[in-house]
Amino acid sequence: MVTDQKQVEHISVRGGNVHNLKKINVDIPLNQFVAISGPSGSGKSSLAMGILYAEGSRRYLEALSTYTRRRIGQSKRSQVQEVKHIPSAIALRQRPSVPSERSTVGSMSELFNVVRLIFSRLGSIVCPNGHRIAPSLKVAQSMDLPGGEDSKMGYITCPECGVEFMAKSAEDFAFNSGGACPECHGTGKVRELDESKLIGDENLTLAEGVVAAWHLPGRNFMPTVAETLGVRTDVPYKDLTAAEKDIILNGEKKQYPVDFRTSTGRVFHTDKTLYENAHAAVYDSLKTVKSDRAINKVNEFFHFSVCPTCHGTRLNPELLTQLVGGKNIAEVADLTLGSLSDWQADAQKALPAEMQGMATILFKNLTDTLRPLLELGLDYLTLSRNGNTLSTGELQRLQLAKTIRTETTGVLYVLDEPSIGLHPDNVQGLIRIFRELIAQGNSLVVVDHEVDIIEAADWVIEIGPGSGDAGGNVIAEGTPQDLVGNPQSLIGPYISGKASIMHDKVPVGKKASDLRTDFEVKNYFNLRDVAVSIPGNEITAVTGFSGAGKTSLILDSLVPAIKARKENAALPKQVATLKTHLTDVVSVDAKPIGKNTRSTIATYTTIMDNLRRLFAALPAAKAKKYGLAYFSYNNKQGACEHCGGLGTITLDIQYLPDMEEICPYCHGARYKDEIQQIRWHDYNIVDLLNLSVRDALSVFESVPKIEKQLQLLNEMGLGYLHLGESTPSLSGGEAQRLKLMSHLNKRQSKTLFIFDEPSVGLHPQDVQTLLGVINSLNAKGATIIIITHDLDLMTNADYLIDLGPKGGQAGGQLMASGRPQQLIHDKTSHSLTLTYLKAHFEKFNLA
Repeated sequence: MVTDQKQVEHISVRGGNVHNLKKINVDIPLNQFVAISGPSGSGKSSLAMGILYAEGSRRYLEALSTYTRRRIGQSKRSQVQEVKHIPSAIALRQRPSVPSERSTVGSMSELFNVVRLIFSRLGSIVCPNGHRIAPSLKVAQSMDLPGGEDSKMGYITCPECGVEFMAKSAEDFAFNSGGACPECHGTGKVRELDESKLIGDENLTLAEGVVAAWHLPGRNFMPTVAETLGVRTDVPYKDLTAAEKDIILNGEKKQYPVDFRTSTGRVFHTDKTLYENAHAAVYDSLKTVKSDRAINKVNEFFHFSVCPTCHGTRLNPELLTQLVGGKNIAEVADLTLGSLSDWQADAQKALPAEMQGMATILFKNLTDTLRPLLELGLDYLTLSRNGNTLSTGELQRLQLAKTIRTETTGVLYVLDEPSIGLHPDNVQGLIRIFRELIAQGNSLVVVDHEVDIIEAADWVIEIGPGSGDAGGNVIAEGTPQDLVGNPQSLIGPYISGKASIMHDKVPVGKKASDLRTDFEVKNYFNLRDVAVSIPGNEITAVTGFSGAGKTSLILDSLVPAIKARKENAALPKQVATLKTHLTDVVSVDAKPIGKNTRSTIATYTTIMDNLRRLFAALPAAKAKKYGLAYFSYNNKQGACEHCGGLGTITLDIQYLPDMEEICPYCHGARYKDEIQQIRWHDYNIVDLLNLSVRDALSVFESVPKIEKQLQLLNEMGLGYLHLGESTPSLSGGEAQRLKLMSHLNKRQSKTLFIFDEPSVGLHPQDVQTLLGVINSLNAKGATIIIITHDLDLMTNADYLIDLGPKGGQAGGQLMASGRPQQLIHDKTSHSLTLTYLKAHFEKFNLA
């Protein structure tokens, strides 16, 4: 009986073999807050997402009908021997999908739904003749009632003039439905074709591609059609006649007989070739494109401006006469989440006694929906803020707040890096939210590197000890205090404060460090007259709450200003002054590299090209006339004909999840058998791609071009990666370091490197590796800016600029600037960042 009780207190995982996990056996406590820690690439997400979420969600979906399952995306069956006692699972991923232009903070959080309901029930309305009607229960009862030809239900009678008119329902206030502005259809923006973008460099001819609009997919043959219509294709555009230019820009859209000549001189005749002039090519493309990439390409031909009818509110202007608390719905949508409570107080105060009961119910709904968002530090966002302008961390916190509000019980929540984008002060609010989830009767598994989150967990599981093949084992588990005393634990020293977090600096020349970049932003979002000085050839941390203005200051102002100065163009309008020696900017983010498994470590670097040259030059390859194309799995000459060089095949099994299997012909090698027969030093090309960077170093000692690339990869802490490893599967930190490779072997004295949240997905040990790479760049003369919430990175910075005091309208001020070691002793500062930084210095005995 006791054994049975113990079994239902844990999720039992046996033989976990997903990705690099080495048949691990682990018990995850139910109804507790469990943190999973470990180095980047150690297998944390494989356990959390690949086993716990995948199995929890799959088993739940298997209980649904076949019809339903065919319409829901399903997880593949995990490579695990056994998983027992797992509840149905919900996951909040590290990188939520980017919302469409029709999404706002209000619609995504569902706050706007409540606001629409409040306006339909509690609004002071205006009749068609302009008479304002005070809110009342009688008016509220008329809302959302069905009307009809023979029915007066849903109608309101004006007490002043007696006119009858339809009440506005909650649906009527929806900008994605009946309430949309008739001009912009609810987007808040209008699109206008930019005529200057249709034609490129007028010194080019049609044959040389002067018509930019004809570079859109499916229009590359238009110059030939234009030639049939009498336009010369070998004359620069500027020298064409007005009639020829008119054909290019406005020629009639119809079918013509055209002769097409191939590169070999053959002629193909068609009688019905549709001609699209430059204008039509853009507009027709707009109607047919579907992918985000294609839409972005077409959008380059347009400029977008605020809709002149709704002025960006997205709503039909007729709706703006209805007021609650003295504000219309567009004005309420422009309020920050933190100021909605003030509007609520004003609105309730203005309502008659008979409306107070309904108002209390509606506003409680608003408050309950709002509370987790405020707890998670999103008070600075407005309801009208476009969803596609939010950061990854903001999107994830919106997801989390929505999850909390559902008040489910008996669910397993799996969260991947929920601390992304969070200021240390917001982390405490996040932990309170976690406690709420547990109190509601749920289980929580969090993959994170934030030490405060791990320290607050009930139970910690550490995966490691290294990354890739060197990881995949459970190296320690227990309470956070258990790990402090466990010599195998990697996170324990960071919990106790005994770890060494100061990275050794590479000395830089004094002359370079004396150079400074000074600039001032006058009026941009929440930034007002912010003047900043950044030391040259040093590492500057830019800190502050989400929405404090870090991105506006650096990425939206400084970066385009430096680029404009290099091109002798005007500075961005918000940048009042700029004094700098910098001429180039490199932004380094942690976004995945490549979109499919064809992109590998070898193809991303120059290693693959050099390997192909190496093999193509071998006598055996020459004898068989195998050129460079034969040693690429992306070309039909070398790729396995059954899987097309992917190494896997996908099987569609209808209402069950698709199965991905290793190709049964090439067994995952990607290449044809005959290509694998060609050997160099007893290795075929597949053997070499299966080597780790570290193992390949000794193999390529005699090939300097490949060895140099391998050494750089190894120096950046990527020695465990395989040459044939898929780049989209790399963690954010791995992708980031890989992107820096090409910059580490040359002087960078006039280059600004900007790292935006570089510690996302990095274990504190990996942060030290990243600091080594950043210091190497610094030693090459680079000036470095790190936009960060990470206290370890702030501690290692030469200079710190803090914006605040909070986010949104409560941000945008320069709270502190100077050397971190000096700033933490400034008793006059009101910077919350410095409060946490000082505690961090003291914890690690650095103060």
